[in-house]
Amino acid sequence: MTLNRRAFIGTGAAAAAMLSAPMLGAQGKPRVVVVGGGAGGATAARYIAKDSDGAIDVTLVEPTRAYYTCFFSNLYIGGFRELSSIGHSYGTLASEYGVNVVHDWAVGIDREAKTVTLAGGAVLPYDRLILSPGIDFVEESVPGWSVAAQNKMPHAYKAGSQTELLKAQIEAMPEGGLYAMVAPPNPYRCPPGPYERISMVAHLLKQINPTAKILIADPKDKFSKQALFEEGWQKHYGGMVERIGPDFGGGNVSVNPDEMTLDIDGSVENVNVCNVIPAQKAGRICDMAGITEGNWAPVVPATMQSRMDENIHVLGDATSQGDMPKSGYSANSQAKVAAMAVRGALTDSKVFPAKFSNTCWSLIDADDGVKVGASYEATEEKIAKVDGFISQTGEDAALRKATYEESVGWYAGITEDMFG
Repeated sequence: MTLNRRAFIGTGAAAAAMLSAPMLGAQGKPRVVVVGGGAGGATAARYIAKDSDGAIDVTLVEPTRAYYTCFFSNLYIGGFRELSSIGHSYGTLASEYGVNVVHDWAVGIDREAKTVTLAGGAVLPYDRLILSPGIDFVEESVPGWSVAAQNKMPHAYKAGSQTELLKAQIEAMPEGGLYAMVAPPNPYRCPPGPYERISMVAHLLKQINPTAKILIADPKDKFSKQALFEEGWQKHYGGMVERIGPDFGGGNVSVNPDEMTLDIDGSVENVNVCNVIPAQKAGRICDMAGITEGNWAPVVPATMQSRMDENIHVLGDATSQGDMPKSGYSANSQAKVAAMAVRGALTDSKVFPAKFSNTCWSLIDADDGVKVGASYEATEEKIAKVDGFISQTGEDAALRKATYEESVGWYAGITEDMFG
């Protein structure tokens, strides 16, 4: 029988069963392909492989052999970490958990055939696909800047070589020079991230170039942990940091990478370093898959399934999901929910109600750590915030030091949870 749309809807449960039946591989196992090996993708791959006890064939597609975490990359800029300490390999996922790790780019998705095409020519079939590609940048969101200019004006919002470049540029600034940041509009990866970076740049400059200045051009009226950061900047870096918000032209910005100038509402500044963090969107493989709405990929909160394709789950920064911030902690939390949903769909294992959590730590100066976080639950409409917490201004030094030490412990824990 040929099923048209009307006939298919009318067949009810039987048709649904046909649709969801896994496509079997050579060994009779259902297949999961995970695209993106960060906090979402690596965690999902590990949990599916680990908890299915070999019953599911898991392939992780990630172009880089060493993954550098965006979280804690600011601490490298500030001199609190070595770059090697935020770099991680996929060897344990392969050797201990049996994940098939493929270092290549995913360049196409055929949702009807349920295949992923790689740049090297391979075609990977899947029963469930997990996309965790992180972010890409919105073209021309900062006039004068493009990815082609990232070596002159780095974004350093994908960690690794860009992070090294930005730090090297800061260290090479002339005495009394000017570091400028173009901050991104909402929503974007890691809401406190740009302002922790300002803190770490200020910490570095205070040691090596104390007469240097920092200028922030910001299109937002307010930002995450604003009172805490501004208190810290005044306490540790008095007179060094200036922020220009939208009321004074912070939302009307352009740059000239060749001339190294920053134009803020018609006022042109000569800068020595310009850290441009553009507007962001879901990693482009989501567009290729046809599962985006605007700049982001909407998901079903309870399972992280795409609202446009039940066989695709989307994690982390790329998603439009509700109240959770775009952070590594969030992606890791969402990955566990998605992994449980995938195992349940493919092996009939028990699926528990989805619960999510997030905490974002930021370092303002040595042993001066602050945090914000919340717990969340899945409703039909969105991932909804249940309760939350935030550090307070005026906290004593012992509490701030404990908060920083807590963040160090969390980093060790989450990276082990991701990579094994």
